[in-house]
Amino acid sequence: MSKVYMASDIHLGAPDHARSLVREKLLVQWLDRVSQDAQEIYLLGDIFDFWFEWKHVVPKYYVRLLGKLAELSDRGLPITVLTGNHDIWYKDYFPRELGIQVYDRPIERTFFGQHFFLAHGDGLGPGDHGYKFLKAALRNPVLKWAFARLHPNLAMNLAGWSSNTSRNAQERRHKLKDYGEQERQVIFARQYAASHPHLQAIVMGHRHLARTLPLSDTATLYVLGDWIEDFSYLEVSAHETRLLDFRPQ
Repeated sequence: MSKVYMASDIHLGAPDHARSLVREKLLVQWLDRVSQDAQEIYLLGDIFDFWFEWKHVVPKYYVRLLGKLAELSDRGLPITVLTGNHDIWYKDYFPRELGIQVYDRPIERTFFGQHFFLAHGDGLGPGDHGYKFLKAALRNPVLKWAFARLHPNLAMNLAGWSSNTSRNAQERRHKLKDYGEQERQVIFARQYAASHPHLQAIVMGHRHLARTLPLSDTATLYVLGDWIEDFSYLEVSAHETRLLDFRPQ
């Protein structure tokens, strides 16, 4: 067991069930493959285009992924999930039913003596005050309580419309330009790496463009891309850290 694997931005459920199912099956194949030598797996947000847990109900889809995650977790493989901007409303289903820890904030981890900062990446960096206000509002327990009062059929339809609108607008913005020094994630990563010199790597998703960018002589930014076009993931070993594309056999 010699590697750590990370992926993000699968957006299961989008843009429709048929195309989502294709990606879900590919993700399960990837989990099968990497679990052969993985010591840990991290999913850094937006696994789902929308996720919500009622008291006795969760979305009826994604059974292949949930079953595979439960299987790997039961085998003793540690799996960690970070919330994204589309699947912000986890509760206790993943820890209780799947044995998977969920974090709603960035975390730091050490792999093979290297120090990593892990985050979904939304709301980091300067500006974007409208989204940061919205993110804080969505975390409000009163809003979450009110949403839970809706019938799941109505709630999922409403959430699907909202997620599609948000994702389409986000993808249009993100594809307009490649990374530059004024990219919010780059600004954040450079500042964070400078103030945390013990770090060797900052890993984020959200941006939907897989990139590796040096931040200093000792630190590197890895942006995970997505599973809509790139099917990319990060492989961390004692020898190197690299972005790869998944190609099923």
